[in-house]
Formats: sequence, structure tokens, C-alpha cells
Amino acid sequence: MLRAIVGLGNPGPEYENTRHNAGFLLADHLARRWDLPSFRRVPAARESRGTVQGRDVVLLKPQTYMNRSGAALASLRSLPDFDPASDLLVLLDDFALARGRFRLRGAGSAGGHNGLKSIEGALRRQDYPRLRIGIGPLPSGTSDSADFVLDRFTREERAELDALLDPMAEAVECWLGEGIEVAMRRFNKKGERGTSEE
Repeated sequence: MLRAIVGLGNPGPEYENTRHNAGFLLADHLARRWDLPSFRRVPAARESRGTVQGRDVVLLKPQTYMNRSGAALASLRSLPDFDPASDLLVLLDDFALARGRFRLRGAGSAGGHNGLKSIEGALRRQDYPRLRIGIGPLPSGTSDSADFVLDRFTREERAELDALLDPMAEAVECWLGEGIEVAMRRFNKKGERGTSEE
């Protein structure tokens, strides 16, 4: 069964290295780590396909801008055996989570994230796994989170994210091989610098 990993972000050079594109950055890292082919254009997304741990995997980066990310899932929804609860993992930024941390969840609300709102609308369900990448906290006095998430990472912030890429990739690989419940138990205990229980 195909496993789909969807990294959220906004396309175009003006959005490169912005906090809202943390999902894109992790998707790019996974493609390099797994030696997958270059991303190619498909309807509403860019994709890279290959085999990881003996499983067929597709990495998707929606190209519709964040608030229409769900459009990239059309090809997945048409697959007769595709079950978002077990076969989909969404990678996204989260300003409610501190920098240097990440957290896996098996289901839940969109929590105000426009990308998740769009995916939830496309799937008509909330029970799909997601990996939240910490980009917070919001600076004190910040009234508009949009300005914050669409701003570029500082050098320090980007270094913190880069240090987390391999631990997050290990969590994704755990999800691929053992499912979301095992991955949550193993990687969510602290979630800091990718610290696991084992």
C-alpha cells in the first residue's frame, strides 16, 4: 500500500526559508536522505516517488499555497485502498510548539493552521497523522501570526531546524515501519532535539 507524506508550505522564491515552509524543508530532507528522484510537477503539487523500507512512498509538496493544500490530495483520495489514518503523514510548522521540538499526532483539529484546515476539508475527516515542527513561540506583542510565519528564519532558527531534520526523519521512518502509535510513544516523550524514549 502506498504511503503518502505531504510537506506543507508555499511555492515560489519569495517564500523560501520562511517559517511556514518548514514542512517543505523536511520533505526535501527526506528526499535527499532516501535518495529519491527529483521532485516533478504533478497536478496541484510537486512529487517524488520511490521505495523506502520496502514500501512504496510518495512525497508531496502542494503548489497551491497553504490555504488550498488539500487540492494536492485528489490523486490519493481516488485510490480505493488509501486510508488517511494509516497511509498519510502531514508535515507542518507549528508556532504553538517551541523551536527545537517536534510532535507527532494521530488525529486532531486543524488548530488554526490553514494548511490543515484545507486538508481536513478535502478528506472530510480529522483522523490522519501529522508531524508538527516547532517554530515558536510568537514574539511577545505579536498580534498577527501571519507576519511571523511568513517571515524568514533567522540564522539561529534555521540552525535549530537543521539540527532537528535527522531526528524528525527517524520519526517518519518509525511511522513508515511501525505506525503512528509506536512513533508517538517513541518520539513524543520529550520531543526536544528528537530525544526518544529508547
